[in-house]
Amino acid sequence: MQIALNQLGAQLHKGLRPLYTLHGDEALLQQEALDAIRAAARAQGYTERSSFTVVGAHFDWSGVLAAGGSLSLFADKQIVEIRIPSGKPGKDGAAALQQMAAAAPGNYSTLTVVVLPRLDKATRTGAWFAALEAHGATVQIDPVERAQLPGWIAQRLAAQGQRVVAGEEGQRTLQFFADRVEGNLLAAHQEIQKLALLHPEGELTWAQVEAAVLNVARYDVFKLSEAVLSGQVARVQRMLDGLQAEGEAEVLVHWALAEDIRALKRVKDAMNAGKPLPMALRENRVWGAKERLFERLLPQASDAALARLLQSAHTVDGIVKGLKAPDWPQDGWQALSRLALQMCKLAR
Repeated sequence: MQIALNQLGAQLHKGLRPLYTLHGDEALLQQEALDAIRAAARAQGYTERSSFTVVGAHFDWSGVLAAGGSLSLFADKQIVEIRIPSGKPGKDGAAALQQMAAAAPGNYSTLTVVVLPRLDKATRTGAWFAALEAHGATVQIDPVERAQLPGWIAQRLAAQGQRVVAGEEGQRTLQFFADRVEGNLLAAHQEIQKLALLHPEGELTWAQVEAAVLNVARYDVFKLSEAVLSGQVARVQRMLDGLQAEGEAEVLVHWALAEDIRALKRVKDAMNAGKPLPMALRENRVWGAKERLFERLLPQASDAALARLLQSAHTVDGIVKGLKAPDWPQDGWQALSRLALQMCKLAR
């Protein structure tokens, strides 16, 4: 059974299940979900907890199976937590998880919680994960996307009795906050808590938020790709500056931008050959948020513009590897900025 993260609290209130699986890369939200399950379990008499972290291909699963199959000497109910940081339990682990999942229904003396990172589609359709999903509750924990972040911040502020001023100033305050913590949800949480310590409940001004919130953003090369394809010039430049400050490799940033340009060209060529856009996207493995961006951008992108971008990507490839090019900056980051802005211009 799948449960949305925002529905987990209501589900726990209705009744605790004997098996939960949490999977996703957002550490803060995963920890909060785990804390909610623990709190609900303690309220129902689960007073002991065993924790296992699966590391390496030769992890001994016998201890996990023994813990899950035995009653505590000191309590009637126990929690068994199994963390698999790699998301790959191995052959023995897959068999053990299927065994534990099959034994979970009706077993209210042991609450099992499996904690996993973000899983790809192939893993989610594997036998061991299917068993966890069939016999328990699974919660997929997705990151908070940039567009959702101001609303998420406002919601967290409201939970502690605070809010930004109404109207344009309040929206500008939330956007400023989001810019400062983008890609770092744990830091966002800490900055929100700091505001509760610094100011009483009620309305927060722009000046109060600006003075309190640190610049703790962390930027992701692949999020840069989405910003570029959306034509968000200011955000793109801020992300490039952040990636440079964090010591990201120029070649990796170039690879992400060039991959998008090549994908755009392939899909456009397929459309010119008579294939419908949805089919061309599927054949070129363009999925999710990027699929929507391609759908918006491609109808207005000319073949000549894409050809120029492809040539620019080729030029910048040489620059980030130490070569010089006429009429281009010699500095790799400046060249990447110029390439990214060319892509933004195509998207606007």
